[in-house]
Amino acid sequence: MVPNGWERKPLEKVAEIKTGVAKGKKGLKDPIEVPYLRVANVQDGHIDLSEIKTIKIERHQLERYSLQVGDVLMTEGGDFDKLGRGDVWQGQITPCLNQNHVFAVRPNNKILLPYFLAALSGSNYGKTYFLSCAKRSTNLASINSTQLKEFPVLLPPLPEQRKIAKTLSKWDEAISTTKKLIETCKQQKKALMQQLLTGKKRLMNPASGKAFDDVWEYVRAGNVFLTRSNKKHNSDLPILAITQDQGAIPRDFIDYKVSVTSDSISGYKVVEPGDFIISLRSFQGGIEYSRYKGICSPAYVILYPKLEIVDTFYKYHLKSHSFIQAMKSRLEGIRDGKIISYKYFSEIKLPQPSLDEQEKIASVLTAADKEIEVLEAKLAHFKQEKKALMQQLLTGKRRVKVNLDMEIAI
Repeated sequence: MVPNGWERKPLEKVAEIKTGVAKGKKGLKDPIEVPYLRVANVQDGHIDLSEIKTIKIERHQLERYSLQVGDVLMTEGGDFDKLGRGDVWQGQITPCLNQNHVFAVRPNNKILLPYFLAALSGSNYGKTYFLSCAKRSTNLASINSTQLKEFPVLLPPLPEQRKIAKTLSKWDEAISTTKKLIETCKQQKKALMQQLLTGKKRLMNPASGKAFDDVWEYVRAGNVFLTRSNKKHNSDLPILAITQDQGAIPRDFIDYKVSVTSDSISGYKVVEPGDFIISLRSFQGGIEYSRYKGICSPAYVILYPKLEIVDTFYKYHLKSHSFIQAMKSRLEGIRDGKIISYKYFSEIKLPQPSLDEQEKIASVLTAADKEIEVLEAKLAHFKQEKKALMQQLLTGKRRVKVNLDMEIAI
């Protein structure tokens, strides 16, 4: 049902759909090399210009294929979530073309505003349409220009489109600001780790009121950690997924769907809270920490402390850039695909500050993580609120009030 005062028209009636340039053309007579946008550049709600490729075309075709300010860029597919995603081109690079896997939609500005179209195509309304007509294979989907042309565009009057776009832009600003804050906090935490976990920066000792000044000992990892291979369980413990961003966590927490039988996991190793796990990816992401009791594949090496430590300090150290680089240097010759053995790990030197200093460093880095978690929760909230608002505003279930002064009132 079309809301009162709105229309619904196929996209081709209110916009020009322009396909892009295909790579690999040979025998060009008068070539010119220009920047062009790939699927990777066209993200959901923004254009990523961090890596721009170039392509050669005939000089006389440049005007025909060049993007214009206000073009709505949409991807033809890929993963399900990529269908119809895109944003409005603002002329950041001139000239610039689009790849043939990216559509450039040029709205008739007398009928349809670019930012309204970008929001509509990226909403549940748009994604539902694109998924309904997409060609699908395993985890992939794509649409063609014919299906895009038939996209049923809901058309409020232009003032209402403008109001809706302005309302949603405020949420976009909040989301963008929060993302930047998260990135800043992550960079600050990274710098803190580099300073605190190497002893370059010393924190205040609450007991003395002065900075810690004990010289750090560096000892073989084998003097701090032992390995265990306990397989005594009744297959009733949760299976742990060993992840680089969350450590060792129950598979159920990340919707990890792999069917297993009691027989197939009978040889799995028991992981205790406070254990560390060496994985195949430890060369890139360090060694993972577990807060959970569970079981994991026998391919992993399980570590546990042989002496009193602040495990949170080592949780950070064993994933720090300095440790990963030291590990790579010490273990040169071992390649991805082969797990680091306990023997190799045990020979790496680890810092051993006093327990009080370990505790203090761990508390500072934990506080930095908490700050990031709060911002990430805020970001998730903003995204969910915007999504709900889009569903209401872009389908007319909730109407904006259009005043002469163009103030937003909903």
